[in-house]
Amino acid sequence: MKLTPSQRLYGLGAILLVALAACSINFNHRGESSFLIPLAVAGIAYLLAIRELFSTPELPRRALLFALAVAGVWHALFLWTPPGLDDDVHRYVWDGHVQRLGYNPYVLVPNDPALTALHTRDTRTMNNPEVPSPYPAGAQLFFRAVTAIHESVFALKVAFVICDFAIAFLLLDVLSATGQSGHWVLAYAWNPLLATEVAGSGHIDIVGVLMLLISVAALLRRWRPIAAVAFSLAVAVKFLPIVLLPLYWKRLRIRDAMLAAAVFGLLYVPFLGHGLIPFGSLGTYVQRFRFNGPIFAAFEQVFAPSFVAGLAAFGGFLAAIWMGRKSEELTSDAFAWPMAVSLLCAPVIYPWYLLWLLPFLRSISSLPILIWTVSIIPTYCVWHLRALGQPWLVPRWILVLEYGSVAVTAAILAWLRFRRVREMRSSGVPDS
Repeated sequence: MKLTPSQRLYGLGAILLVALAACSINFNHRGESSFLIPLAVAGIAYLLAIRELFSTPELPRRALLFALAVAGVWHALFLWTPPGLDDDVHRYVWDGHVQRLGYNPYVLVPNDPALTALHTRDTRTMNNPEVPSPYPAGAQLFFRAVTAIHESVFALKVAFVICDFAIAFLLLDVLSATGQSGHWVLAYAWNPLLATEVAGSGHIDIVGVLMLLISVAALLRRWRPIAAVAFSLAVAVKFLPIVLLPLYWKRLRIRDAMLAAAVFGLLYVPFLGHGLIPFGSLGTYVQRFRFNGPIFAAFEQVFAPSFVAGLAAFGGFLAAIWMGRKSEELTSDAFAWPMAVSLLCAPVIYPWYLLWLLPFLRSISSLPILIWTVSIIPTYCVWHLRALGQPWLVPRWILVLEYGSVAVTAAILAWLRFRRVREMRSSGVPDS
């Protein structure tokens, strides 16, 4: 008996649910086989689901509702799972806490003995307590707002999951506005990184992703002031989407750009000191922090870290310029590839950084990035290796597996395109 596409998706959804439930149970054993194996199974099921999305013109409404409901279940499972003792969310609580006490998180060094009395149960185990906060002003004000409602790791995770759900619903609207099938929302909602890094660990990136998608939705409707302000808010959460600026060239008016710049500047006003814009430990981040960035590591052998970081941003800008000129209509690829290029050349590439790419992965040409969101899963083993006393380094075999999978996928797509162009030319059909 041949299964229908809906039935196959039901089965894949069940596999994802069971696998991610197992991951949530073993969440505090990240990197161990009890966590990695079910997460790998979830990743494979996700890719099989992507194949179904490509081969199915449209899913019945009940199948889509079922798929989104299942995603909600595994989000709930991870939401109630405590994050790691040194996950970034503990720093978020600290930053919100000290702001409400009247301090500047860009100045305070959390492990300063003089600040011991400021710590709470949620902040004592934060990572890298020897440096001030690196997060931009938009993220800082979000931390302050959430902790003002309830100061806890759980409150922040709830806020992030709300942003996650909002992205899914907004994405349905974007898909409808662009004439695409609504089932492509599953390329976002079913990605395992949302469960582990939003509902599980709780990362601020998802807030920036929401702001960026609001900007894209506003651009589609020509709501230029909203698009500009939402873009500035996305950059104010993390600087990564700044590489998308060329896509907004000539699509926004000068007054829209001025409004966005004004909003961005106003976000920093509460943190100004001695007339200087504070950047906290951002410089230290570029100079010292390294994880899963082989391209950056290769260039760093020749150039200064700050120069290589500039090259990473420049590469993203060039990709955005090329994608913007490729078509007058902004496609999802136009947003995905510039950020992906910049991330590929970054000094630090954690799994949650790829959250920025997820709402824009729904085409054949974005398959290498889709593969990357799964091939990055083995890097979690570094958490286990650290617990065993080994260095905070990604083993070479994992780098080969992670980036080799991306390279092979890109090479296959390039070869297929080359063959198609050659066949079209041999038959006298001009290449579009």
